[in-house]
Amino acid sequence: MGKSERYLARIDGRLLRALSHPLRVRILELLREDGPATASGLGKRLGESSGTTSWHLRQLAEYGLVTEDSERGNRRDRWWKAVHDGDQLQGQDFIRDPDLAGPFSTYAHTMVEQRYAAEAQFVAEMREWSDEWIDKVSFHDSPLSLTPDEAAALSDEILEVIKRYHRPVEEGDTSVRVHWAAFPRKSRPETP
Repeated sequence: MGKSERYLARIDGRLLRALSHPLRVRILELLREDGPATASGLGKRLGESSGTTSWHLRQLAEYGLVTEDSERGNRRDRWWKAVHDGDQLQGQDFIRDPDLAGPFSTYAHTMVEQRYAAEAQFVAEMREWSDEWIDKVSFHDSPLSLTPDEAAALSDEILEVIKRYHRPVEEGDTSVRVHWAAFPRKSRPETP
């Protein structure tokens, strides 16, 4: 499988149902960020039984999101790895479908919670990082006035930049989390 084929899983209704369980999303995130793992190892990290994580891994495998890592383990000690590096999802594909609105909401809320948790953990551990990294960390939040087409163009440009930096892990690399979101906000100005 080539880099572009492996890079993103396009989330459709079938995959959305698989990812509408927060534990599955967390398992998939750990496999993508930290590499292959066993059900028991994931269970310890997530505070779950190996039976629970094993069941969810089999569900993710059934949907083609994870696969057994044939280079590791044996029949007794199965290792799993993510098939894709990330997900691509368009809310418009789901929000108006009454059968998918619930799974979409669960998935979207799980992703927002995980983004918050990742940033909060970094802030809590900030003193443990070298000055070299601390000087390069960026948190950015900008309110902009845009049309829907401009917001889409901005997102496309940002995602192209992110794609340019996507490459296999090299010696000396550090795992970096990049979040991108562009969404409208209802204005609530103070009135006299």
